[in-house]
Amino acid sequence: MIQTENTAIVLRHVNYRDNDRMVTLLSPSRGRIDAIIRNCRKPKSHNLNSGELFALGDYMMHENGGHITVTSVRLIETFYPLRNDYDRLTCGTYLLNLTEAVIEPEQPEQELFMLLLHTLSRLTFSDQEWKPLLAGFLLHFSACQGFKPRLNHCVFCGKRLEAGEPAFFDSEEGGVLCGACRRRKDQVPLSAEQLRWMRGALETGSAGWVNTEEASAPFTLLRKYVEQRLGRRIRSASMLPE
Repeated sequence: MIQTENTAIVLRHVNYRDNDRMVTLLSPSRGRIDAIIRNCRKPKSHNLNSGELFALGDYMMHENGGHITVTSVRLIETFYPLRNDYDRLTCGTYLLNLTEAVIEPEQPEQELFMLLLHTLSRLTFSDQEWKPLLAGFLLHFSACQGFKPRLNHCVFCGKRLEAGEPAFFDSEEGGVLCGACRRRKDQVPLSAEQLRWMRGALETGSAGWVNTEEASAPFTLLRKYVEQRLGRRIRSASMLPE
């Protein structure tokens, strides 16, 4: 039997038996951890909130024969205010579902962990509009996963797209193209503001997401791009606010 402690965020839970709960955790050092928290659904349990979605904490675990049991948790944050705003709760759930779709056991995810934690904090404790937040997350998520969109040069002819020049986005090729290379209707037009926003958000990090007008952050385009690259639709996407 091995005992370990892992800082982690709860991405998913399923009730098990009368008082237990199966959870999927994201750990920065170990990636995906599937574990059981016993008796966490009892009203007086010390682990009462540790199996809730979004819970961030230090999880003490026993590992035996491939089975992992959480024995105690030091909660750090529950992101409880999300539960008071349906739209933001839905956005947060989408972030969890998207993260769960890519993580694997024993594959460190330090960058993705920090990206998720930072975005959830902004979503919960700031009044920033949700679309720029999620668009910024999707941009950096794509970089974490190895398919960061190419935004400076046409993906077909290699020409550099200058500020104000007509630009389009090709999800299959993973980047922008110039007007001369556009051949299909699904190569989506990008406004100068949208292209400038995406370039800035990647270059400056989260500072480029702050106080952004919704129209400048192409959330829908980036959501479709990421889900196309993953080859799956995230189940909570249909519940996102307009």
